[in-house]
Amino acid sequence: MSTLRRARYQFKAHPLTLDAVIAAAVLLCMISSAFAAPDGDHGVDWGARPPGVVSLLLMALAAAALVLRRRSALAVLAATGTFALIECVTGDPRAPVAMTTVIALYTVASTTDRATTWRVGLLTMTVLTAAAMLAGPLPWYAQENVALVAWTGIGATAGDAVRSHRAFVQAIRERAERAERTREEEARRRVAEERLRIARELHDVVAHHIALVNVQAGVVAHVMDRRPDQAKEALAHVREASRSALDELRATVGLLRQSDDPAAPTEPASGLGRLDELAGTFRNAGLPVQVARADQGTDLPAAVDLAAYRIVQEALTNAQKHAGTGAKAEVSVVRVGPNIEVSVLDDGAGATGATGTGGGHGLLGMRERVTALGGTLTTGPRYGGGFRVHAILPVQTRAGAERKPV
Repeated sequence: MSTLRRARYQFKAHPLTLDAVIAAAVLLCMISSAFAAPDGDHGVDWGARPPGVVSLLLMALAAAALVLRRRSALAVLAATGTFALIECVTGDPRAPVAMTTVIALYTVASTTDRATTWRVGLLTMTVLTAAAMLAGPLPWYAQENVALVAWTGIGATAGDAVRSHRAFVQAIRERAERAERTREEEARRRVAEERLRIARELHDVVAHHIALVNVQAGVVAHVMDRRPDQAKEALAHVREASRSALDELRATVGLLRQSDDPAAPTEPASGLGRLDELAGTFRNAGLPVQVARADQGTDLPAAVDLAAYRIVQEALTNAQKHAGTGAKAEVSVVRVGPNIEVSVLDDGAGATGATGTGGGHGLLGMRERVTALGGTLTTGPRYGGGFRVHAILPVQTRAGAERKPV
């Protein structure tokens, strides 16, 4: 089996060698057929009607022309057709030179379009058949003359079928590659959009805290009574630095804003403090949600608080979309050592597929959030049905111990 595979690879790498082998095989078949008399007294008689020198020469020339059939199919068809035409008129007994014409016609049909195949095929069939019937040594109704119609038709039809199959396979391959590229581009676009949304939210959070620092520094500057001059000077620097940071954030991240975005948030910042409100909205939409919390007293950084809220929101949205009617969801928020763990489970009751069987862009967005904070996210189907989203977020972010103001 390995020898055959190696030979196939060699022939694919050197198509001229393959054509030479085919030409030699066709020549051997033509010579064998020329020396055989199929209607002998005892079946096939070998050597009963040896071909003439001209027939042998025509067979050799026609077979040699087949070696170049991939490079110039029409020229090879014209050459082999000419040799077959000469043999049809002069050969007695006639040699099967037309076999090379059938192979050349097959090559033309498999490498050109259907219209060309019809034109060339009908022309070849008409010329060879008419010459054999009108000018050949055999009676016009002889079986060999009529067979030329069938053989040329088979060659053209087989080549056209091969060409159609190749075009069909190529179209399927291109469609699959195009669909794969479209999927990858769509996934990258969704991830970029999610990163942009995260950047906007982080900008709002950081800008809010810097604004608070700025205000508090201004207040402290008025109440400090010990070393007031030095304190006021230091606080003035704090105010100036914070104001500059605000200006830079507005100038940099403000480019990410769209023209239709609101100038300022119109509702309180999202966080786990609004978890019950979030669960209530899904209960009103028909998804029973149970909330269990064991994180009392944990003061989370604003970025972690916001990420935890968004993860729960996205997971419940996926459950609402994909878990099906009758599904239930459970949300748990637990403080475990230096981390806070957020889990969202659904049982997938009545659904044909688990949560997240769609494009998965929401899961990509959640993973981006968790990774940006130095945490880990695991998602996947549950044993027995349903889906599970589990996020581990550090209470102290990598950027420092940024806390929400009281």
